Amino acid sequence: MASNTVTMGHLPSGMGICTTIPDILYVPELIFGGLVWILVACTYVLPYNPQAWVMCVSIFCFLMTFVWLVVFACGSHHNSSGWAAADFIYHGIAAMLYLSASVLLAVVTLAFKSDPATYVYKLDISAVVFSFVATLLYVIHTILSAIRWKSF
Repeated sequence: MASNTVTMGHLPSGMGICTTIPDILYVPELIFGGLVWILVACTYVLPYNPQAWVMCVSIFCFLMTFVWLVVFACGSHHNSSGWAAADFIYHGIAAMLYLSASVLLAVVTLAFKSDPATYVYKLDISAVVFSFVATLLYVIHTILSAIRWKSF
């Protein structure tokens, strides 16, 4: 029986990123990060500062995760331990950024819960939920990337 995982001391390339841990998390990170971006963009973006920070974090992480996915899919890393370290560092930074954005978004949403039946409030609640899911995915990816980096 063929195994669908590779040893942790190896960086996958090509379609191997769809079958190895933690690289299989790239697609859910993109999906949930994109949902946060879309849902926050659909609201009135008030107040400006916290909502702008959430937009900045979600767009930055979405674009960087996509670039990271392409780099790994093309095999540009050449199975270097430096890329494994960079993967760990990037996902750690992304997890911290998403955590700060998620908390700010939750605070703003709670502050404007005057009419919970409104369409915008429902969008904000959805954005908060997806933002915390994206945070969890980035934290899991960080932990698994650290394990892989240490096994090089």
